[in-house]
Amino acid sequence: MAEEPIAIIGGGIGGLSAAIRLAAAGERAIVFEQNEQVGGKMGEWRAEGFRWDTGPSVITMPHVFDELFAAAGRRTADYLTLQPAEPLTRYFYRDGVVLDATRDLPRMLAQIEQIEPRDAEGYLAYLAYAARLHRITGKVFIYDTPPTPASLFKVPLRDALRVDALRSMHAAISSFVRAPHLRQLLGRFATYVGASPYRAPATLNVIAHVELNGGVYYPRGGIYAIARAMARLAAELGVEIRTGCAVERILVANRRVCGVQAGGERLAAKAVVANVDVATVYERLLPDEAVDSGYLRRLLRAEPSCSGYVLLLGVAGRHERLAHHNIFFAQDYRAEFEDIFARGVPPADPTVYVAITSKSDPQDAPAGMENWFVLINAPALSPRYDWAQEAPRYRDRVLETLARFGVTLRIRSEHQLTPVEIARLTGARRGALYGVSSNAPWAAFLRPHNRARGIAGLYFAGGTAHPGGGVPMVTLSGGVAARLLLADLKARRL
Repeated sequence: MAEEPIAIIGGGIGGLSAAIRLAAAGERAIVFEQNEQVGGKMGEWRAEGFRWDTGPSVITMPHVFDELFAAAGRRTADYLTLQPAEPLTRYFYRDGVVLDATRDLPRMLAQIEQIEPRDAEGYLAYLAYAARLHRITGKVFIYDTPPTPASLFKVPLRDALRVDALRSMHAAISSFVRAPHLRQLLGRFATYVGASPYRAPATLNVIAHVELNGGVYYPRGGIYAIARAMARLAAELGVEIRTGCAVERILVANRRVCGVQAGGERLAAKAVVANVDVATVYERLLPDEAVDSGYLRRLLRAEPSCSGYVLLLGVAGRHERLAHHNIFFAQDYRAEFEDIFARGVPPADPTVYVAITSKSDPQDAPAGMENWFVLINAPALSPRYDWAQEAPRYRDRVLETLARFGVTLRIRSEHQLTPVEIARLTGARRGALYGVSSNAPWAAFLRPHNRARGIAGLYFAGGTAHPGGGVPMVTLSGGVAARLLLADLKARRL
């Protein structure tokens, strides 16, 4: 009789990462993906000769992919070509200032000096500060299993006191640079985990190190090439991937996972890795008697991270002023986050992010045209805003915002994703992109554990679990889930 497989719920990057690690260790894994293509939030849309990535658009930390492929005895370069992006991002401000964030320090400092001469040295000090945060937090909080009291004691006291968790990102940034332009640019990294720079702990300035010191990369053929490469590797290792097959229930007996119900059929499994929002798993996929009701209440009460509103635009003409990655900043950045988190409505004056992959891959748009991925930070779903009624008006507001910067568009193709679609397509509770928000001290260290509470054989991968959101972090999350599962198998706890 064949050994029972490991069921992986969700073919997003975390689920594929876990599947690769498990298969490389000799385990049989089956991935269940409700959509017709793998990738999760890393999706792809094609229409009228245009191609768009529909989720993540900035890739950092290429070593994470190298380590994943090496675990399977492969080389990333044989599956994926990651090319550096320069500039990292082009920033547009309402007063007419345009700044290209770049790893070319002399060029970056020259631009900063044009805005505020004293901020050149402040920016260098900030980069060193962010690098120090990465050195201190990386081993325990990013690249390892979830922290425990024992692992925390491995951090020297002097370093532990410098993780800067008790002031906000904005407060820390303001201690280094004076110009509002630089404060806004550096504060933007809070949005990489769906948080507000005015509330998120300063520890999260570590994100700036990963991008400003480590660089931004773009996979040839689009961000979705990462999902395609992982799926190919997983299949080569013997992983079975079932698309168009949603898991309706995780089966539990005596507080131990025993299988899943998918497509109306029951499949026995010796373990389950859920690459789905942790809150969604506890609320919808587990039998009531298996759930710690107190823990579920805490999860559901917790403030969610932000969601997003996306326009996929096929645009006639070439916009030479724009780079691959672009940000058009709101006038009042603090008000933008108050709208999202305090009022629960999309920003009245939004910051607009535009990624144009046809700048790097011309085949993503017909000749003489561009594919625009337009993203605005939005609140998680709530009764305070009705996207079904308001989306057309908000779409017009976004285009009006771009027009304020002198950007007018001749739109030839258009598709939108509201938080409603994000929730439906990805299982993200309330459409929140990163699960529980990081808008509190120590939040970065209190992500849900990759091993489920009180249910043997259930593990979590993805942006809502440790170590957090972003493509590299989600890839690491799948690795952590696989490592814990394999350790439990070896200890015969499963």
